[in-house]
Amino acid sequence: MEFGAWPHVGGDLASTRRGASAFFDSLPSEADSAETGRQDWAATWITTGDAYCRLADLNTGKRAFGAATEAWLCALTAFEIARRLLANDDRDSADVSAKVEAGVQRFGLALGHTVESVQITCCDHVELSAYCLPAGTSHLCAPAVICISSEEENRATLLGRLLPVVIGRGMSVLVVSHEDVANHSRGESEILLSLCLDHLSARPDVDASRIAVYGDGLSAALATDFAAYDSRVAAAVCDAGIWNWTRTRGSIGWMTSTQDDADEDVVAACRSRLARQLICPILVVAGGRGIVSISEAVKLQADCMAAGIDLDLAMAQIIQGGPGGEVDNFVTSDESIFRWLEKKLSAAAA
Repeated sequence: MEFGAWPHVGGDLASTRRGASAFFDSLPSEADSAETGRQDWAATWITTGDAYCRLADLNTGKRAFGAATEAWLCALTAFEIARRLLANDDRDSADVSAKVEAGVQRFGLALGHTVESVQITCCDHVELSAYCLPAGTSHLCAPAVICISSEEENRATLLGRLLPVVIGRGMSVLVVSHEDVANHSRGESEILLSLCLDHLSARPDVDASRIAVYGDGLSAALATDFAAYDSRVAAAVCDAGIWNWTRTRGSIGWMTSTQDDADEDVVAACRSRLARQLICPILVVAGGRGIVSISEAVKLQADCMAAGIDLDLAMAQIIQGGPGGEVDNFVTSDESIFRWLEKKLSAAAA
């Protein structure tokens, strides 16, 4: 495989992200993508990330903090690519995750972009650990996003992936792990996330009227339940109820005795029932390894459009050739998601 699109160490973040996206687009099909090939590509990206880390340290020593910031963000991008090329049980996967966590910590300590470790305490003394990255002093009363990791990631891994997308957008992020939220009973998860929103609302650098939620993977369903529970949510990247709809879909035929054609109105009402409870703009990411199928998302969007519900649809860009046969181009997906959040939260301010 040709690697002409790979980034040269020393380039800026924009060119590194373009190179990363081009790399995903040029991955061969599963039939041509042997495990040893993926490991070789992952090793190259790990080497690239390590080189960017050394460049960041060098620029920090020179007090060239802007260049150091770019290098750290390039390193995190390279490590995230390597992590997606490796299977979870690969011996190098844990090492890459450790590099990401170390990179997140060193990024904040060296460059003044303080990554705060916070504890959200519930009334029954349950604590939820989170990372908070403020927008910065130049963005007083900035919007904020509560980000819930997928079931396969922890909060440090998600923050490492999102830092290159969030920096410079003028928004704060509060990142929590799926496991920490989902391991509570229905209702308690929503309360914990509401307390996260309380924490952000109390910050002087956050605009309490512009706080969104983003749930990745299975956490898309958690984000839906939270947005329906707490009317303060200004925008939601979620599943809009499709996960619950899928689980109950099998009972539709039992609940109704009419013919399939006559059931369409019932089906549409059930499909969009939870989406109707959300009073904020909604973005549903469909396809890939997430929980939302493209076909159901398209049907839901049509139902919501007819009902006047503000629901947009984004398609995950999936490339064959990763562990398990496919890998998603997180570069384009994350950019699309946060561009949408930026637009909707700006509209909320207006």
